[in-house]
Amino acid sequence: MSAQNMSRADVIIRNGTVIDGTGNPGVTADVAVSNDRITAVGDLGAMSASVEIDAQGQVVAPGFIDVHTHDDRYLFTHPEMAPKASQGVTSVVVGNCGFSLAPWKNYGPEQFPFSLWQDRDELKFASAGDFLDGLDRTPPALNAAMLVGHSSLRYGAMVDLNRPATDREIAAMQDSLRDCIDEGAMGMSSGLFYPPAQNAKTEEVTAIASVMAAKDGIYTAHIRDEADKVMDALEEVAQIGRDAGVQVVISHHKAAGLNNFGKTKQTLPLIEKFQGEQRLTLDVYPYHASSTMILPHLISRAQKVLITWSKPRPDIRGRDLAELAVEMDMTPTEAAEALCPGGAIYFQLDEEDVQRVLSYPGAMIGSDGIPDDLYPHPRLWGTFPRVLGHYARDLGLMPLEAAVHRMTGLPAAQFGFTDRGEVRPGAYADLVIFDPKTISDAATFEAPTAPAIGIDRVFVNGQTVWQQGRPISYRPGERPGRAIRLGDTSRGS
Repeated sequence: MSAQNMSRADVIIRNGTVIDGTGNPGVTADVAVSNDRITAVGDLGAMSASVEIDAQGQVVAPGFIDVHTHDDRYLFTHPEMAPKASQGVTSVVVGNCGFSLAPWKNYGPEQFPFSLWQDRDELKFASAGDFLDGLDRTPPALNAAMLVGHSSLRYGAMVDLNRPATDREIAAMQDSLRDCIDEGAMGMSSGLFYPPAQNAKTEEVTAIASVMAAKDGIYTAHIRDEADKVMDALEEVAQIGRDAGVQVVISHHKAAGLNNFGKTKQTLPLIEKFQGEQRLTLDVYPYHASSTMILPHLISRAQKVLITWSKPRPDIRGRDLAELAVEMDMTPTEAAEALCPGGAIYFQLDEEDVQRVLSYPGAMIGSDGIPDDLYPHPRLWGTFPRVLGHYARDLGLMPLEAAVHRMTGLPAAQFGFTDRGEVRPGAYADLVIFDPKTISDAATFEAPTAPAIGIDRVFVNGQTVWQQGRPISYRPGERPGRAIRLGDTSRGS
């Protein structure tokens, strides 16, 4: 690393240990920033800056990329993005698990979860282009890229979702997705596990995804079954990727349910086999509990269930379903049915499985946090510090440099985020300064919104968005986040 021939910068971060996002060992160096770019890295003693930061004893790393989020609305309703900025996240990928805010249709009350999003007309984006343009008009604190939800496409093309799509409906979904990709969406997500897409055939998803191949759009998948039939579901998603000619990301990989503890000993070798045949990878969150809508059929396979929100009973957020069932004089499954629609946390994963997936080479990190839950899963606020602190530093599952790579350079390459995910001259100045000795997640299942410990400062495109435990205030329209469009990117293999 060497300094460019210049004498002054806007910001110089001095004396930190630079972990550059490539997986290489950290080195002591200074980092210079001017405007939105890193201009020099190395011994910059001859340079000066308007702002100089002493990072001795701290790590200077690329800002983290959260590859699996449900922040679609939150980018607009809470543009400071505190749950993510507080962790050092500087870019998010939205529209996962088959559900995206665009392209919007006027959803009826039975079309959950979209029926919950009817409250603000200005957030009903007719197209991917409208969504991304909306980010340009009112930028959030962080960068954002979007995926188009397969379930969103189904809602737009079909009246009855409880059946496979017809050829005409598939053609309409293909046209819609093609337009979205042309407008800058990164790809398509699916959630074949969820009711709106459970009746979609493999061939339907393949045909729709295939329209992305020409532009190398990415396909992310909440697979059809993460429990008893997880092996079959992995075979299905790999087949979709091969037949459609697109890259696959297996979302939040896990083996769910008490009967499936240890099954990642089988799933990971299968994934490794696929990786020898096609472009396929995965992401993971670092917790032994999952979270989604209240689904009564999941109750029996979890050790414990916490309610994150309930439309019929907004007073019971954070409560244990078993205790509520006793109060309601119902079985837990009956109580779950009575509390719908709502959200829940399911303690249904084996910690050894979690660690096995986290240790798998190439597994990216994604929070899968649901920011609009009234009592969210702690992964919303704690994912990235938990990996760096608990799993990398305390348990030694991976070197710190490898952990940083999994959340910076690796996802930037997979999703094609040009000039992001690395600390080097010419890259965008998305940066996080953290203390490697103290970084940890403070969010717990009892206090799920506590900000992380050890994050000192976070920059997005050269501007500070988080400092000393709080977000930086900006006037509307002046926050530094940007929409990341497919047309602006170049994807690695």
